[in-house]
Amino acid sequence: VVVCTLGAQSAKTVLKDALARGADRAIHIVNENENRLSPFQIAKTIADAIRDENADLVFTGLQSDDASYGQTGVILAELLNIPHATIVIDIDRESLNGNLRLKRELESGWYQWFTYNLPALLTIQSGISQIRYASLKGIMAAKKKEIREVSPNIENFASAQHIEKVYLPLKTKQTQMLGDGDAKKGAVELIEKLKTEVRIL
Repeated sequence: VVVCTLGAQSAKTVLKDALARGADRAIHIVNENENRLSPFQIAKTIADAIRDENADLVFTGLQSDDASYGQTGVILAELLNIPHATIVIDIDRESLNGNLRLKRELESGWYQWFTYNLPALLTIQSGISQIRYASLKGIMAAKKKEIREVSPNIENFASAQHIEKVYLPLKTKQTQMLGDGDAKKGAVELIEKLKTEVRIL
């Protein structure tokens, strides 16, 4: 099992935790400005870092907590030229013999079972399993495991988008009272605003 992450030096903590929980080694793609990278730039960097691993199965998260694009895993699968499945919530462990049967979450409480040939990439929904705690033995063993650092010039990768700023929108109050308490007059004023200001009628 090889774990990989892209981020600042502080991201190494996550890798050490994964090694303590049983991973064999780790790859740390060092970048101090990951919040300004597009999903393609991130996926391209990870693809270059893990391609020589020739992995049978690649797991990624569904989406990041900050930008929530949900694109990196899908783009990564395309760059690695392997099939992918998104929003995976269950894996049939009996099927791990060249094929992989898994359950995807759809909308409105619906689910879908698929069978994939390996190699494949899965984007995993949170809560798919209970993460075990790292044992003291595992924590001590993690100190001797390899963390390979990679520092590519990610900004040189072409990208159709460039993130300039991530911020919370300013809260403004623009409440308008229509009709002065008269429902019919309010309805007329509302229709007029929908026609002239919002322009949806």
